[in-house]
Parts: sequence; C-alpha cells; structure tokens
Amino acid sequence: MRDYEGKVVVITGASAGIGAATAKEMAGRGARVVLAARREEELRALATTIGAGALAIVTDVTRRDEVQRLAEQAIATCGHVDIWINNAGRGITRSILELSDEDVDAMMRDNLKSVLYGIQAIVPHLVARGDGAVVNVSSMLSRLPLAPFRSAYAAAKAAVNSLTDMLRVELRDKAPGVRVVCVLPGVVKTDFGEKAIGGGPNSRTLPGAQEVDEVARVIADGVLAKSGDVYTRPEFFDRSVAHLGELAR
Repeated sequence: MRDYEGKVVVITGASAGIGAATAKEMAGRGARVVLAARREEELRALATTIGAGALAIVTDVTRRDEVQRLAEQAIATCGHVDIWINNAGRGITRSILELSDEDVDAMMRDNLKSVLYGIQAIVPHLVARGDGAVVNVSSMLSRLPLAPFRSAYAAAKAAVNSLTDMLRVELRDKAPGVRVVCVLPGVVKTDFGEKAIGGGPNSRTLPGAQEVDEVARVIADGVLAKSGDVYTRPEFFDRSVAHLGELAR
C-alpha cells in the first residue's frame, strides 16, 4: 500500500511510542516523514532506520519558537507539508486533591500549549495550499473517567478535544480541504506510564493495552479518510456514547 506516496508528514513526539510507530507506518506507505522530539540520539537513530529521506529536527514543543522553526525547516527542506501530527505529550500520576499549581501548569504546557503552537505554526501553510490535515492525538481519558490519578492529564486532553473541535469549525468555510482530526487512543503498550510525572504503572502490562503498531495503522488509515474523531478501537466510541448517556440521566 502506497497511499501516502508524495506526502510530507511532520510528527512531534516521534522519538518513541505512538509517534515513532506512526512515522514508520506512514513512511512504509510512501510518506516522507519529519521527526520532531527533544531526544536527539533516539530521533536520529529512527530517521536512519526509516531512511527514505526521513528528516530529524530536534524540537522542544513546549517552546513556541522551536515549533515555528520546525514548521519553517520542514517546508524549506521538503517544499511543503501535507500532514502535521501533534503527538507529543506527557502524563501525571497524582490524585486531584494532591495536584499542585506546577502539576496543572505542566499538563497544560505539555499537552495543550504544544498542540496550539503546532496548529498556529502550520495551519496558515495548509490554508494557503487548500489541502492537508492537522492531527491532534488526545486520549480516551478525555472522554471516560477511568483513571482519577490521571485527572490533570485527562483535563488537558479534554481541552485538546475542544480546541480541535473549534479549529474544525473555524476552517470549515475558509479551508474546506484542510482536515482536522482528533485521535483517541486508550492504553497503549508504550513507556507513557513510566515516564509520567510521579511515575506510574507500566502501560505495557495493563489489561487491554493496545499494540502500538495497531494504533499507528488506525491513525494512518483515519488521517486520509476523514475530518473528525478517530478512535483506535471501535468499542471506544460506543463506551463514550454510553457514558454521555449516563451523565444525561
């Protein structure tokens, strides 16, 4: 399958986990991928593994100027960008009553502001081209209260959902060819849990954890097909609807 032939895809948080798997999946389908993350060694190793013109750009997505530089360098090197995936993020292991100002600020900085910076850096380019996609990776915890110790993370991801919805409405008439996608994974077999602020359970060992390569395939399929929400498992949609129904009673 070469359905990404000729596409240029920028992926943040690409040095590991969902970002790295998605980069490999899309490159395998013909995309030229631009990999962004803070960890230079891992990023460059992945670019070497992928080959096919993969470009590694060390980027701290919590800094607006670095995200803007990422967009400018990707466009200058590749000629254009077709798809921008805001995947970088970070979790936390802390109960609601224990959250500090610093905890909440970190969650909003790492999970929401990083997405906003990506949107503002690339959307003018996509609008000018009249085509492309912005993809924001959220979490099922933004829809279902399954892990109270991830409350601040879930709140930040819920804000990502709202920002994504509003962007979709804003671009509907101005740039109907630009798709706006929100990806909602559940537990995925990555190092997310262990790298959360305060530590946490190993996501790879949790019941029902999804293989990261499966998540990457769902993302790659969904980004080309629609503007809207992409659930990495069909049952997640049903559970979200059921939860909203319970709240409405």
